[in-house]
Amino acid sequence: MSFRVNLPEPFGRRLAAAGTPLTGLWVCSGSPAMAEIMACSGADWLLIDGEHSPIGLETIADLLRAVAAYPATPVVRVPVLDTALIKQYLDLGAQSIMVPMVHTRQDAETAVAAMHYPPRGVRGVGSALARSSRWNAVPDYLGTASDTVSCVVQIESLQAVENAAEIASVDGVDAVFIGPSDLAASMGVIGQQSHPEVLDAVSRAMRAAKDAGTFVGVNAFDTDQARRYLEAGADFVNIGADVQLAATASRRLLGDFTREG
Repeated sequence: MSFRVNLPEPFGRRLAAAGTPLTGLWVCSGSPAMAEIMACSGADWLLIDGEHSPIGLETIADLLRAVAAYPATPVVRVPVLDTALIKQYLDLGAQSIMVPMVHTRQDAETAVAAMHYPPRGVRGVGSALARSSRWNAVPDYLGTASDTVSCVVQIESLQAVENAAEIASVDGVDAVFIGPSDLAASMGVIGQQSHPEVLDAVSRAMRAAKDAGTFVGVNAFDTDQARRYLEAGADFVNIGADVQLAATASRRLLGDFTREG
């Protein structure tokens, strides 16, 4: 009798089953040990970042293995909307993909198509060679793959905010994740994520996603602001990163020690 594997639930299904909003952390260091520490922190989900971090394909596979034993759901961000790259991320076992800089409905449709095999999409077939199917240990992987993946697209420009309703309504977009930092930059107030105009833009994007019936999340390292986003209806937030937490804690420790000395 052949060995069979059941894949864990992707992020979209996790959001649908959650009775309360999900709180997450970033994994940016590329360290499997740090990823595992983040995974056993109590976080509901982890964002493994392939966009702003020195993390390549082999490292992402190692990070996914490191967190697989824990209940936190990994979401892997690709560096750019690229069909071939998304195929590689999926094949190495990333079930939930986050695509940055999605500005239009067409961008969102391209992202969704990259996630699925024909006839629904354009994903190339190589599952027998890949971790995604656990090298064919997942029963009928090709027939069920669409049920095992989730597509999260990022709204992080003023253009995307204006197109938020169309982006969120694309069939196959499981969630929208708003990035206030790049949004602020696109609005000419770089570094001012709490600028009133930025907060208004975030609010408009959130409402558009909610009206479309799509889950919506926001990145906010300011925990008070993150709570306000949750109060406004966000379904998930991300409140810190491994490198940021380590940097902050180490500096605080050294500062406190020096003052006490």
